[in-house]
Amino acid sequence: MGFFDTLKKGLEKTRNSIVGNIESLFGAYDEVDDDFYEELEEALILSDLGMETTVRIVESLRKKAREQRLKKPEEVRELLVEEIAGILKTSEPGIIEAGKMNVILVIGVNGVGKTTSIGKIAAQLKSEGNKVLLAAADTFRAAAIDQLKVWAQRADVDIIYHQEGADPGAVVFDAAAAARSRKADVLICDTAGRLHNKKNLMEELKKMNRILDREFPDAHREVLLVLDATTGQNALQQAKLFAEAAPITGIVLTKLDGTAKGGVVIGIAGELKIPVKYIGVGEGIEDLQPFRAEEFAAALFE
Repeated sequence: MGFFDTLKKGLEKTRNSIVGNIESLFGAYDEVDDDFYEELEEALILSDLGMETTVRIVESLRKKAREQRLKKPEEVRELLVEEIAGILKTSEPGIIEAGKMNVILVIGVNGVGKTTSIGKIAAQLKSEGNKVLLAAADTFRAAAIDQLKVWAQRADVDIIYHQEGADPGAVVFDAAAAARSRKADVLICDTAGRLHNKKNLMEELKKMNRILDREFPDAHREVLLVLDATTGQNALQQAKLFAEAAPITGIVLTKLDGTAKGGVVIGIAGELKIPVKYIGVGEGIEDLQPFRAEEFAAALFE
């Protein structure tokens, strides 16, 4: 199965939700009017795009339809696909720069697939010829350390870890030293996901960033936030809270294949202007895919 077919299959539930809601609406009207736009707004909100993004889309459709004197729902449907693709185009694939040291902090609450995503990204970067090192800086859960060790083995990459309860900053410091001595291309750091205690989380992330700034002042840096697509609007709220604690550069959206709430990817890109870097459309290593806006929109609306 090719990438596009895998993506289409993975988005089946989301497509049925979003496109199902919208198609039934387009079929119910002969001409667009205020009632049509009101129902479209409701359909988009129900598809987990979020209020702010939905209002923006519908206002833009009204304006363009007026300017182009469009009367038929099918004509407005084409505009809608273009509008959504345009919102998603803020997202560009790629998280490393060739020829530079690359440091990636991965954040997210427990249970969203953070450690698994790190393992899959590490495996992909390794397969592309990069020397990858993992840092198990989520020291608050022994399970997180053990799980990352398993993924390091599976991806055939090195890992730096301490015991449960150790200082996460010390792990990052040792990992930075190891990355330098082993001439690694990429250092990926796991972090604790204790969003309920935002002040501690913020201080912890600041400390890690200070260490990494000092050790690798010229490195290419990424802060990836992992979100679970099945939580819909909760994922958008998590993104807002984490954005207050860290300078997020990209989103990894997991479990898209298991949910009808994948419209949240449009809401995140539209509302927070944070690019989506990876989407998870299955369990396998190859099913965490670099996000491409045009292919996503095409798979969604085909």
